[in-house]
Amino acid sequence: MPTYVIGDLQGCSSQFNRLLTTIKQDTPRQFLLAGDLINRGPQSLQTLRTIMAMGNKAQAVLGNHDLHLLAVSQGIRPLHKDDTLHDILDAPDRDELIDWLRRRPLAIHEQGHLIVHAGVLPQWDLRQALALAGEVEAMLQSDRWVDFLTHMYGNQPARWSDDLAGYDRLRCIINAFTRVRFCQADGTMDFSMKEGANSAPEGLMPWFEVPGRRTEDVTVVFGHWSTLGLVMRPNLIALDTGCVWGGKLTAVRLSDRALFQVQCPQAQVPG
Repeated sequence: MPTYVIGDLQGCSSQFNRLLTTIKQDTPRQFLLAGDLINRGPQSLQTLRTIMAMGNKAQAVLGNHDLHLLAVSQGIRPLHKDDTLHDILDAPDRDELIDWLRRRPLAIHEQGHLIVHAGVLPQWDLRQALALAGEVEAMLQSDRWVDFLTHMYGNQPARWSDDLAGYDRLRCIINAFTRVRFCQADGTMDFSMKEGANSAPEGLMPWFEVPGRRTEDVTVVFGHWSTLGLVMRPNLIALDTGCVWGGKLTAVRLSDRALFQVQCPQAQVPG
């Protein structure tokens, strides 16, 4: 079955439907979504409903905007001025949508590819990455998920240790999978930089360029980093091409790396 990975949708439902139409020649087919399904774009509610209606044909990993919706829905975080989540929060099927979202994974391993939203810490190999993702997924799907959300935010600890425990451990894991862009050579995460890969100050580098990264033997596919743009390397695919900023929405077919893109109107102004 042809499998496509699609970059950050961020509530751009019309463009998502156009992209699906451009690749409709393959039936049946599977779609994997690289997180940030909603927010900033104009159609967050419709985007979630469309993906849910696709059933097993679509799988999605959680992104930072998806987690933000979970926190806002439980009164843990306030809405930001540029959030476009009101239609979900006011929807009659709000509870069903929130419950579906919190049950999404942080990582998917498919056909030799590891799909995540933001990145993978260089200390983790594939097996450990999937196991650690499973720890957070189990918490989000448990009766303790709201309590966990109250402890989810923060930049510390910024460096992984197998000895981490409790909420510190889960926070480090979730920050790596949904927020990281730059790291130090020892794998310490930095959350201050959002620019492109070439703009890092001395001592920082993109997480995927840390020497000795233990997932170099698997192709990591991710979104999150619109200023990085489309990157295609033998063991790396970056798919956030800035749909919500007036760029493109991009899909890649895993079997042959064929690209499918649609142009998007600008829904948000940077800054």
